[in-house]
Amino acid sequence: MIDVDGYLAALGATRPTAPTVEALRALHRAQVERVAYENLDIHLGRPTGIGATESAARIVRGRGGYCFHLNGAFGALLTALGYDVTLHRAGVQNAPEAPAGASGNHLALTVRLDGERWLVDTGLGDGLHEPLPLREGRHVQGPFTYALAPSVAEPGGWRFVHDPRGSFTAMDFAPDPVELSSFAAEHVRLSTSPDSDFLRVLTAQRRDAGGVDVLRGRVLRRLHAGGTDERTIDSADDWYDVLTGVFRLDLTDVDAAARAELWHRVHTAHRAWEAARQG
Repeated sequence: MIDVDGYLAALGATRPTAPTVEALRALHRAQVERVAYENLDIHLGRPTGIGATESAARIVRGRGGYCFHLNGAFGALLTALGYDVTLHRAGVQNAPEAPAGASGNHLALTVRLDGERWLVDTGLGDGLHEPLPLREGRHVQGPFTYALAPSVAEPGGWRFVHDPRGSFTAMDFAPDPVELSSFAAEHVRLSTSPDSDFLRVLTAQRRDAGGVDVLRGRVLRRLHAGGTDERTIDSADDWYDVLTGVFRLDLTDVDAAARAELWHRVHTAHRAWEAARQG
């Protein structure tokens, strides 16, 4: 069982009196605005599970995670609040030339409410601010335009196409319900394989109504209606201020030695990235 009251307090949200569309939208906004998409524990050498109770407890204590944590916990919260939630095997297509389909590297949620289905996804990082009704067409949220259509790669499923400025191309999800435990092996791969972007690059992302903040290594970007603001963070103090300020992460359990080691890793990776770009 998850701590529903603690979870709602972390979101700054009140318990809905009924499972309505308005409440669903408000809860979704609260989660993506207050709970960062982040992979710090991978780089701190702290393995995590993806059980909903564990992931919800992370959120209560001021941390985030990636899709298996964020959507797993959020799906459990919605279920506890009376929503009809389905978990789906999904796949994020990171580039146009990458294979489409529900590869299992992503967990998507749908909610059935008042005769309509909604795509609910708080685990796409720079993706949705609010749920989308599962209807084919364009959808505008703040400065970003998305598209939904039936999936060609997953018959009976759906395809979400990201804004051209987004960090990935699209996401397909299969129609059949799955259990959260079915993602355990993929979670291990994503958090331990040298081929995983999660292992190669530390990232934090936080969506709001006006745009998205994205940290990759030492590079902080703000994508908004007017364009993109970018800066490289030069000191450990400033970097940790960004994590705790911009991304609202509680890092009180990361001691001075672990902070120094993490900054060293990020700084070293950034220098290697710069060298590769120049050479």
